[in-house]
Amino acid sequence: MKAPIRLLATDIDGTLLNSEFRISDADLAAIHRAHEEGIEVVLVTGRRHTFALPIAKLLGFDLWIISSNGAITRSLSGQTFHREMLPAETCVKLCTAMLEFRGNTVLTFDKEVKGAIVLEHMRELNNVIQRWLEKNLQFIDFVIPIENSLTTDPVQAMFCGSIPRMQQALAGLDACGLGNDITVVRTEYPLRDLSIVDVLNQGCSKGHALKRWAEYRGIAREEIMAIGDNYNDVEMLAFVGKPFIMGNASQELRDRGWSVTLNNDENGVAAAIEQVLGSPVSAMIETM
Repeated sequence: MKAPIRLLATDIDGTLLNSEFRISDADLAAIHRAHEEGIEVVLVTGRRHTFALPIAKLLGFDLWIISSNGAITRSLSGQTFHREMLPAETCVKLCTAMLEFRGNTVLTFDKEVKGAIVLEHMRELNNVIQRWLEKNLQFIDFVIPIENSLTTDPVQAMFCGSIPRMQQALAGLDACGLGNDITVVRTEYPLRDLSIVDVLNQGCSKGHALKRWAEYRGIAREEIMAIGDNYNDVEMLAFVGKPFIMGNASQELRDRGWSVTLNNDENGVAAAIEQVLGSPVSAMIETM
């Protein structure tokens, strides 16, 4: 029988990964089942490409990764399909306008050496993203002022902090006068009181990147299934024909009318795939 979808796009954090930052056996089995049925699997994440690679490699087959919230589309083997950089000139204006949030600011660049991640200091960031900083330490460079690092276009600017602090940052971005030049995407984790506000080039998002990839592959939106859990997944879920929001998503997102699957500690990815493919999770696990 022909599979009801041709492309499966899944977010990583809060979706494919459970609260212990692992892929469950059931979710892994479901992903494998989709792959074996000829369905293309694409990871669509806010992570940098390099930070997404260890998760992609766990799946055990070649695939493409849409990273940095749609800015980079690159294969597991390193082939680049598309890059959407934030112009350095725009980023300089952004850093100047957001001077109050300098301690929350991170710039990322499309390279895999020291300087891929730039910040001025870690004092404020250590309180909210210490684990991320530790895992990326080899890529971090400290530049004061941070604008001096903008000798080339960055992938994005990020503002990281507590949810109340990032609500202030969002207000600042709304008032900075760059609305026609940038895209602002937020990700929130209330249990950790963590919010990440990504600033990308105008028109850049997970949804735009997935649409571009689907058109290249000749796949209609009705043939695409997507699974996500956060605000940075909204454009992606709005684009596809079969959207699923995780049970651990905010009530606001779960009220948008998308199919709601189980949470990320209850094999929500597997449950969503089962609903579309009609394959029981237990049967999938037994085939592993």
